Amino acid sequence: MTTRWTFADAHLLLLEGDITRSDADAVVNAANSGLLGGGGVDGAIHRAAGPELLVACREIIARIGSLPAGQAVITPGFRLAARHVIHTVGPVWRGGGQGEEITLRSAYAASLALARQHGLARLAFPAVSCGAYGYPLEQAARIALSELRQGLQAGLAREAALWLHGRTAYDFWRGQGTALFGPPAND
Repeated sequence: MTTRWTFADAHLLLLEGDITRSDADAVVNAANSGLLGGGGVDGAIHRAAGPELLVACREIIARIGSLPAGQAVITPGFRLAARHVIHTVGPVWRGGGQGEEITLRSAYAASLALARQHGLARLAFPAVSCGAYGYPLEQAARIALSELRQGLQAGLAREAALWLHGRTAYDFWRGQGTALFGPPAND
């Protein structure tokens, strides 16, 4: 399933499926600050990319210590169809008074900016912070969709695809996108 909105010459897509199968220029990983893999999307990306991804992540952490929430780094994609992985750390939801919105916006914006720096036009995003980090879905969707639209309109990428796991998640995000942007182009 695919939903598409067009902004200027760029496209925002919603896709239902496995993000590790994306052939985008880069897959964005909802990482932890140690970049060591884990559960959910992070673990799936690490497993699909192979052990070389963990080696590359350990080299980054050896240099920087840890990746702060709201920032992003890039590695090769190794065994993924995507050439690169952009790792970003979203905020853990703590009730909304700990700067979570600013940090979540920054995670998307930093990923888009890093893609632009590396000449990457097509990006695949997960729903950052919506799993184990507990961000309320309606707020997270509004933030993610608006940040992606803003980045596309600024020319930071040509395509941003949000990969959603399962029909329920896809339908929810499609509804949120329609509320923000109006009916998608493929309706």
